[in-house]
Amino acid sequence: MRRFDSLPVRSELRSLVLAGLLAATAVLLSGLSVPVGPTRCLPFQHAVNAVAGVLLGPWWAAGVAFTASLIRNLLGTGTPFAFPGSIPGALAVGFAWRLLGRDWAALAEPLGTGLVGALLSAWLVGPLLGRTVTAGVLVPAFLVSSVPGSVLGLLALTSLRKVGLGGDRDRF
Repeated sequence: MRRFDSLPVRSELRSLVLAGLLAATAVLLSGLSVPVGPTRCLPFQHAVNAVAGVLLGPWWAAGVAFTASLIRNLLGTGTPFAFPGSIPGALAVGFAWRLLGRDWAALAEPLGTGLVGALLSAWLVGPLLGRTVTAGVLVPAFLVSSVPGSVLGLLALTSLRKVGLGGDRDRF
């Protein structure tokens, strides 16, 4: 009998399965949120973004963030701010990993979320919802969530490496 890991499985399928698991993890942990103004801060979403960006790359990670945001909004555990509050952070980690090739690229998540995501939220999402929310309010709120989340993501990656999982990104 052949072992599962010796079966010829395309890397796209592995990426899809891992992306699905990560999106599901973000949705399951979305109950652990902290309301800050019109947003809900979810450090675990940012941890998932960090893991996805390192293990899957920017585009798959953005897909994970989009999927989790969509499901959370459909379930009522998220707000429209979830989209710009997660996708830019996932992209930032993925691109940082491409540039640096190190797990600590996970710490780039607050740059995408805390700066780009907050600005997009203030300039696009807030007005679309009929709310006046300034970047001065959203940047600190998003950083309060994304900084600890990116550290949790880095710790998760370190733990995965220690137990022999999450090896070379090319395997996914």
